[in-house]
Amino acid sequence: MTNINEKTGQEWKPSVNPWLMVIPVMLAVFIYVLDGTIGNVALPHMAGSFSATRDESMWILTSYLIAAGIVIPAVDFFSKVFGRKNFFIISIMMFTIASMLCGMAKNIEFMIFARVLQGFGGGGILPISQAIMIESFDKEKRGLAMSVFGMGIILAPIIGPVLGGWITDNWTWPWIFYINVPFGCAAALLCHKLLEDPPYAKKQKNVKIDVKGFIYLTIWLVTLQTVLDKGNNADWFNATWIRWTFGVSMVACILFFHSQITNKESLIDLSVFKDRNFTAGTIIQVVIQAVLYASLAILPQFLQSMMGYTAFLSGATMMPRGFGSMVAMLFTAVLTNRIDNRLMVVIGLSLIGGASLAFGALNLQISNMNVAVPNFFMGLGMGLSMIPIINLSIDTLKNEQMTNATGIQNLLKNIGSAIGTSLVATMLTRFAQIHQYMLVGKLNDLNSVFVERVQSTAGALSALTEHSVANYMSQYSIYGQLVKQSTLWAFIDSFRIFGILCLIVIPLMLLIKKTKKIDIPVSVEENSKSI
Repeated sequence: MTNINEKTGQEWKPSVNPWLMVIPVMLAVFIYVLDGTIGNVALPHMAGSFSATRDESMWILTSYLIAAGIVIPAVDFFSKVFGRKNFFIISIMMFTIASMLCGMAKNIEFMIFARVLQGFGGGGILPISQAIMIESFDKEKRGLAMSVFGMGIILAPIIGPVLGGWITDNWTWPWIFYINVPFGCAAALLCHKLLEDPPYAKKQKNVKIDVKGFIYLTIWLVTLQTVLDKGNNADWFNATWIRWTFGVSMVACILFFHSQITNKESLIDLSVFKDRNFTAGTIIQVVIQAVLYASLAILPQFLQSMMGYTAFLSGATMMPRGFGSMVAMLFTAVLTNRIDNRLMVVIGLSLIGGASLAFGALNLQISNMNVAVPNFFMGLGMGLSMIPIINLSIDTLKNEQMTNATGIQNLLKNIGSAIGTSLVATMLTRFAQIHQYMLVGKLNDLNSVFVERVQSTAGALSALTEHSVANYMSQYSIYGQLVKQSTLWAFIDSFRIFGILCLIVIPLMLLIKKTKKIDIPVSVEENSKSI
């Protein structure tokens, strides 16, 4: 599991202090992950600027995730063609330029194009960053390094709605993209100065790419996202074009994985799934990622549409989640080598599930504490589960497998994020319809409570208008309350499903083997801290 320098025959280590390398790497990670959620609270404002519907505006979020997902499996190829450091810098600069184009967008079509370009640029940032963080540190320090990395990918999407809401309310929504420009330029410059490639990650000659696999992957993800985003409006499989699109997606998916198994020059190496830790850990991470992004999309929407919060206030409700994640970072940094990481993951998943179920008990007479407390525990659970599971899932792999493994892992996590973001809109719509259908039968003349409420409200309104109009207004008012209650139940059901999903994957931890300590020639004190 060591990196051997071909010239010296010794283990490769960066000449620069690894903690200095962390600065530009985590800066790039932060702005990339931040853009996955910073636009959530600004979606109504962007939709209004572009004269787009709510469903059309969702493409602004999901196109970014899918574009990144397409690029991620090709990261290993581009790293060999350009050299990993060079490709990392290229990715950062493409992301930065695309961010500027997003802010300049004047219509929904150009905005989606810019977001796709932004996703293409950002696709290489996360897997390369993870590989750099893993390889640059000794085994005994890897847990702490991955704690820092994990906190970046947890805190950024939580801070996103807060920062996006403040910018939208106080400036204008284009600035949620413009702020990436100076930080992206700084990250690229520092990467050029501080990063260096290990021997196996340098530029190589005669590198081939699996063209068929890349085409199959692109078709699979684009058609899948089209089905997820447009399926609800088209009444899902009752629409012929949805059935055909979904069929094409499934065929492309099968062809992609078949090509990766049979092709020697495959886009990704699926042999890493033979590692039990990697497989189970990746599944758990995908679920956590889907719940994270779905909850970040649904909670601000609940607070704005149901409770009347502003964009900033709805985003600010995410702050306790960030505090919880910071507390989790301290716990994991201190305890990662002292207790079984599997136990921390179980505790974390339980906290996420419990917090989601607590959100499932919300109503329209809540206080801020009813939102803040579950958010804190959800952030605590995210930190306690995500950071250790990253370590557990890759700790049994060889270092030369890291770039490929992190690429696969982040591809699947991106798909999970996109599916979670897309399906949550469908869940809200469908559950609201179901509850409205169940409740509307109560609004009839045989229901004495309904009749009494109509007459009481109509009597109060009769002083302002004719009796027939007052009666109509009374019934309309009560129906409006029914619709609001149906929508509230849709949010409640969605939160509960998230909670149950997190609890269901806990048994997968039984498949993960505890990583053993590595015998290395260090002092007794250092050896006691090794993994």
